Amino acid sequence: MFSFTDLNGLQVDLSFTRGKLEVEPKHVLVFLKHKNKWLCTIHKRRGVEVPGGKQEPGETLEQAAVREVYEETGVHVKNLKWFAEYAVHEDILFCKTVFTAQFAGQEEIEFDLETSGMLWLTDEEFAQHPNLSFHMKDEGMKKMLEELKHRDKQW
Repeated sequence: MFSFTDLNGLQVDLSFTRGKLEVEPKHVLVFLKHKNKWLCTIHKRRGVEVPGGKQEPGETLEQAAVREVYEETGVHVKNLKWFAEYAVHEDILFCKTVFTAQFAGQEEIEFDLETSGMLWLTDEEFAQHPNLSFHMKDEGMKKMLEELKHRDKQW
């Protein structure tokens, strides 16, 4: 378990072992790298971040991950795999499941109220983008990116 304080001053617990956190995940985040570039969405308020969102009633976390990636970017995914979970200790504790996925295709879409587009970023661009969401700048994100780099040869 890796614990840290995020940029909003909240305690966050990150685990690369499924089921180690004290709350059931209801949110998702998806890392997808294609042709050595990370898939990112442009959130209108927060900035550039990897796709993700909330699980809807009646849907599995996997279904939520596939849907959120498509809704935010127009990208279809395949080979979705569980990667990590993290819990944010806000007034109401909430947990996100983090997945990895592979690119299966892309469609042009109309972007909604939350997002204004998508980007493919190299490792360097991803690390240094001037409009990164606060989510993308904390110690947990750095830890997940290190773990993904370590596992990169596997996916």
